[in-house]
Amino acid sequence: MPGYDQKLAQQLQLRPAQVASTIKLLDEGATVPFIARYRKEMTGGLDEDAIRNILSGATQLRNLDERRETVLASIEEQGKLTPELKSQIIRAETMTALEDLYQPYKPKRRTRAMMAREKGLQELADLILNQPRDGKSAEQLAQAFLNDDVPNTEEALAGARDIIAEAISDHPEVRGMARQKALRYGLVQAEKVKDAPDEKGVYQSYYDFEFRIERVKPYQTLALNRGEAEKVLRVHIDVAERDWQQAIELVFRANPRSPLAEQMRLAIDDAAKRLLLPAIERDVRAILTEQAEDHAINVFATNLRGLLNQPPLAGRTVIGLDPGFRTGCKVAVVDATGKVVDTAVIYPHEPQKQWNQALRILEALVIKHSAALIAIGNGTASRETEQLAAELTRGREGLNYLIVNEAGASVYSASPLAKAELPDLDVTLRGAASIARRAQDPLAELVKIDPKSIGVGLYQHDVNQGKLTGALDGVVETVVNRVGVDVNTASPALLTHVAGIGPKLAERIVAHRDENGPFRDRKTLKKVGGLGPKAFEQAAGFLRVLDGSNPLDASAIHPESYAIAEAVLKKAGIKADTPPALRATALIKLQASQSIQDLAAELGTGVPTLTDIVEQLLRPGRDPREDAAAPMLRSDVLSMDDLMKGMQLKGTVRNVVDFGAFVDIGVKQDGLLHISQIPRGQSLGVGDVIDVEILNVEKERGRISLGWVG
Repeated sequence: MPGYDQKLAQQLQLRPAQVASTIKLLDEGATVPFIARYRKEMTGGLDEDAIRNILSGATQLRNLDERRETVLASIEEQGKLTPELKSQIIRAETMTALEDLYQPYKPKRRTRAMMAREKGLQELADLILNQPRDGKSAEQLAQAFLNDDVPNTEEALAGARDIIAEAISDHPEVRGMARQKALRYGLVQAEKVKDAPDEKGVYQSYYDFEFRIERVKPYQTLALNRGEAEKVLRVHIDVAERDWQQAIELVFRANPRSPLAEQMRLAIDDAAKRLLLPAIERDVRAILTEQAEDHAINVFATNLRGLLNQPPLAGRTVIGLDPGFRTGCKVAVVDATGKVVDTAVIYPHEPQKQWNQALRILEALVIKHSAALIAIGNGTASRETEQLAAELTRGREGLNYLIVNEAGASVYSASPLAKAELPDLDVTLRGAASIARRAQDPLAELVKIDPKSIGVGLYQHDVNQGKLTGALDGVVETVVNRVGVDVNTASPALLTHVAGIGPKLAERIVAHRDENGPFRDRKTLKKVGGLGPKAFEQAAGFLRVLDGSNPLDASAIHPESYAIAEAVLKKAGIKADTPPALRATALIKLQASQSIQDLAAELGTGVPTLTDIVEQLLRPGRDPREDAAAPMLRSDVLSMDDLMKGMQLKGTVRNVVDFGAFVDIGVKQDGLLHISQIPRGQSLGVGDVIDVEILNVEKERGRISLGWVG
């Protein structure tokens, strides 16, 4: 990739050597998590986001070069590739600049300018473009171009103007300047389509909308696009006449002293209104949409990362409740290993209203299975079901309840994966089991669902689905590999996201495990069909073998570094199976006696790798999700009537959007912590537990306004 290193380094504010090494590793088939974790010396310690930015940037530059070759070949085939044009095309640094240069030569459908040329009017157009100061009038000049296809001077001049209009609109400098002016000074305008239905007033804010393009918020762009798609809004871009005229007059100008000045002015006006401005409007709308989609995708990805990083509530038997009214609440009891051990259906709500019977059934299940937690899906009838759980847990030591985001549970329930995992359960009960498992280990359960179905963003169905999928898959990959996977208990869905594995290999690993029993060490993975040396290199460090033959297999230390890890242990006078407390004492003593730089030099490794190895030896297999705030467990319930202005509560962030965060404070409706209430520099993530104050309660509208409590 000659020249790419410097360009990307400048764009991303990195050192060229970092970019070059990263691209080389990627081209050799290394995965992003593997590079970030195990090749820090080569990349200078770049994290996964930086590596993905390099990958994205390199892909864009490659695509630009491929398009450049196509453009050059097309123009050369037409016999119009001059040395100057070729130089301009080679120097084009963006796809937009390249397409602007290609615009005059791009194959088009039959245009008015083409038809005018066929009638022999190109020479007349050239005369008008030259704007001579003296000579014949336009009508006199046009007389020379009359023929069977051009019966009068009026048609001759109109045809010539069509040729000029297309030349103006297609000119790269004109297009570039007009686009730049529009993006900087133009207006986005919208109005309601007459008689268009909008019963709930969803788009009321945009019925009479006008905003400077450079100040339009991403969510406004997406709302305008959706309103337009639903035929409620009419959206357009307004570029002031002075701006488009200035862009055109860079290259094309009417000379007041020329007898052809009026023809030039007419051609310019036609070019702007018929060709240039509609094209610029399309470009600007596309740019705004791309920027808004990228922003929305980033918000979705950030929220998903927060959701997947929520700490597990391991070691508990959980009762999962999938709430419902007419069809009842589905109940699934899941033991500490995630196995479904009991199920039921209760009918506490309308129309059956079997409240006491439902309580007795749940109480019996709690006692029978020593359940410690009730997990309630947050869908229909969730808050009514919460009342039931609150009554059950009230005064009962060691039993709490938790509201769980159930988005995507129904998708999972009907999937082939759910059928394979829970073949004996009805599809409705699988949802309750999934809700219970989400409380036990959100990551292990949520990876079974298409990330787009999890619902922690805005406008996810309106954005580029390919980009969205790529971004969300990247988040899942990052979190899964950061946490690590127990190869002897992981589902195929979880294994699929391990670096170097993928769906087919994940199925083979599980099949090998089912047929031959648990893996005793990482080396045994090499016996799995299709798991070759490259896949093993990429995956091994992220796969854990707990209680296996080699204690190092339970850590994030890569097998390629076992010799270094063992050398560290030897210098500390301990072994891999030394009890944790003694091992920690010995390693801390070693660190105090010798600097990490000197130790790395002595052992022939890099400081970043050695730092990670020592960290893992101190706390092997530590789950990084433990750093996050634990989910809020409740034993009682609030209603809107209980809320008073000034009341302070703890809440859990459920969704983060451009204008603030929605916070679950334990009532039916999440409260909105508006962005104006969040301290500058304070970032919030899904799953964060925060202190908030009630600012306002609108019971009739179901709205709660929250303030920040520092």
